[in-house]
Amino acid sequence: MFNYLRKRFTSHIRERNRRRARLVSKDGRCNIEFGNVEQSRFVFLIDIWTTILDLRWRYKMTIFISAFLGSWFLFGLLWYVVAYIHKDLPEFNPSINHTPCVENINGLTSAFLFSLETQVTIGYGFRCVTEQCATAIFLLIFQSILGVIINSFMCGAILAKISRSKNRAKTITFSKNAVISKRGGKLCLLIRVANLRKSLLIGSHIYGKLLKTTITPEGETIILDQVNIEFVVDAGNENLFFISPLTIYHIIDKNSPFFHMAAETILQQDFELVVFLDGTVEATSATCQVRTSYIPEEVLWGYRFAPIVSKTKEGKYRVDFQNFSKTVAVETPHCAFCLYNEKEAKAKEKKGYDNPGFVLSEVSETSDTKM
Repeated sequence: MFNYLRKRFTSHIRERNRRRARLVSKDGRCNIEFGNVEQSRFVFLIDIWTTILDLRWRYKMTIFISAFLGSWFLFGLLWYVVAYIHKDLPEFNPSINHTPCVENINGLTSAFLFSLETQVTIGYGFRCVTEQCATAIFLLIFQSILGVIINSFMCGAILAKISRSKNRAKTITFSKNAVISKRGGKLCLLIRVANLRKSLLIGSHIYGKLLKTTITPEGETIILDQVNIEFVVDAGNENLFFISPLTIYHIIDKNSPFFHMAAETILQQDFELVVFLDGTVEATSATCQVRTSYIPEEVLWGYRFAPIVSKTKEGKYRVDFQNFSKTVAVETPHCAFCLYNEKEAKAKEKKGYDNPGFVLSEVSETSDTKM
């Protein structure tokens, strides 16, 4: 009993570790990190716009709040310095005829409030710059211009983050598993994909990459070697009419990397099938890419997808997403090689050759026997 539990636990840990070792997750995120990058982190600051857009929301909002609070506080200190140098503060006991650079700045708090009012153009009218101080006028102009730049950059980054086509890709979903079965008399690998919105993706194109470890004849080991996988739809793989769920399929022929796999050996293979869908968002004309991946445990041999589209009595087409990833067992050859050998054998049986010179001669049998 103990050995059985230990074996099950070991196989579970091995299977879990294998499932984690995938380059692309089911939701399309890439599991990769870069180490010992020779270039400095400064190169990411050169393209600050892309760096800000790629940040997570929590970091982006932290930068958004820090940019405004930091600029308000910095200019608040500068306004306080101007008032201090011009001796406008109450601690200097200015005379009645004294005209300050900024009216009603009595300390650091009031200087911060004036900086806030200036940069966000609130304009309460209680604190204002006078014409007696050229430094204050220059600082007012500089803060106003810099405030517009910060406001435009940060608000633009938030808007661009919200409207990124990456969010549109979340409404494109792939089936949980890929299946292998016969389609049109050929052994095919099938995947189902659906658009959850009624708005279309224009110019959609589907393709795949098979990632595996390859050893070259020279003995070099190539990790994540990429092999092209061609997916087709009955209507073609270019400019898909993506209004309802589609079943894309890859024909397992002699040029396919799945040709030498079988139902008994596919779970022993070490590969990752990454599927890509590229298209243009109809509403924004922005391009987006959706991707997912399948490992050997997620490829079901001898199954097909259950029907998902039906027609109601009212003449409408109904898509039942409850059957989107549902599979049904069907009779399937256990390997592509066997299917093609079976077809070749049947084709040879149908072939016959007549010999015009062949004459069948009958031999008469006699019942007499000699002893």
